[in-house]
Amino acid sequence: MKNKILFLALTLAVAVISGCASGTSFSEYKASLPPLNPDKGRIFFYRTAVLGAAVQPSVRVNGVALGKAQPKGFFFYDCDPGEYVIETSTEVTRKLSLVIAKAQERYVRLNISMGFMVGHVYPELVDDAVGKQEIQECKHTGT
Repeated sequence: MKNKILFLALTLAVAVISGCASGTSFSEYKASLPPLNPDKGRIFFYRTAVLGAAVQPSVRVNGVALGKAQPKGFFFYDCDPGEYVIETSTEVTRKLSLVIAKAQERYVRLNISMGFMVGHVYPELVDDAVGKQEIQECKHTGT
């Protein structure tokens, strides 16, 4: 019985670790981050939670899939000023609407909550200071 419990614990640990993003950390990546065009805006998407590591839905902006909500991962999107709808879907679709201006950076944290069958990942616009702090330990998952 002890061996079965140990095996299950190790299997769970491997699943959690393998579900996390692998890449360059934000603190290392920011040196190579392309400068923001003054006529564009930039949205950073990041997920700090490891809980629900297997749940990694696509993140869509105005219906276009741009990346996945990977635990401890981040990616960004440079866009024209305007209104945007950010969506994630598992059992349900969660949406966030935001407006971005020229030369503005916004931070969207991808949170996870309990669902009936599967966890729900939902986008949340956070204050710039909070986003800049929380994204530091995330790893780049974009192209």
